[in-house]
Amino acid sequence: MLASTKTTSPIKFKAGEEMRKVYLVGAGPGDPELITVKGLRLIREADVILYDRLVNPDLLKEARPDAELVYCGKKPDAHTMTQDMINHLLVKFANQGKTVVRLKGGDPFIFGRGGEEAEVLVQKHIPFEIVPGITAGSAVPAYAGIPLTHRGLSTSVAFIAGVTKKGEDLDAYWSKYAGIDTLCIYMGVKNLPLICAQLIKHGKSPDMPAALIRWGTTEKQETAVSTLGNLSEKAAGLRNPSLLIIGEVVKLREELKWFEQLSAAPACTG
Repeated sequence: MLASTKTTSPIKFKAGEEMRKVYLVGAGPGDPELITVKGLRLIREADVILYDRLVNPDLLKEARPDAELVYCGKKPDAHTMTQDMINHLLVKFANQGKTVVRLKGGDPFIFGRGGEEAEVLVQKHIPFEIVPGITAGSAVPAYAGIPLTHRGLSTSVAFIAGVTKKGEDLDAYWSKYAGIDTLCIYMGVKNLPLICAQLIKHGKSPDMPAALIRWGTTEKQETAVSTLGNLSEKAAGLRNPSLLIIGEVVKLREELKWFEQLSAAPACTG
């Protein structure tokens, strides 16, 4: 169980407002202790929790015994529910007068479709709040010992989707990012060879350091480090969920990889 947090007051509503509200809550990147204090409080108070595939199960143990838990997980090309179905449930439960937590991996507004869900709630006149979470893009490289910015190495960072719209011009898409110091690419495993080839085509050196990190911030974390030209071969065994980091900052991992060292340290026996 996670550490207890004090609830200063129950959820409050404005005068005349119906007892219903939806909270789009970021659950963080995997380590359950990385959730915010507010996010944890709302999990404990919710009537209904609609949760994603990458939400740590330990967070769900914090829910009330009578809370309804609804799984909305999505794997690549294998969705338990469509986005329209999720939107429908958010509206349905809220209109039943329930306090609803939509628990999303990472941050709701960074590749989490939180904006789409918030738009639906606005259209249906349902009050809501956004509770930001720690996104994988910042937490996962930190746990791998890779700072996204570093004086002398990186003064710019981009969070990028590794998948594009059907029919989108790949050259136009990837050429925009070749000049950025550090690239943090979500959903890039399937297209890893294409991504590396495109970035090299548009100016990134084949010798640029790169890393693919799987199950970041959890005890299952795996990291493959190579160059942009060789990463596809080096990381061939890694699958989703993974995050791709490209930039000179990856060189710092060898010195700063604290999490693996912490996990490998012998337990203290007193």
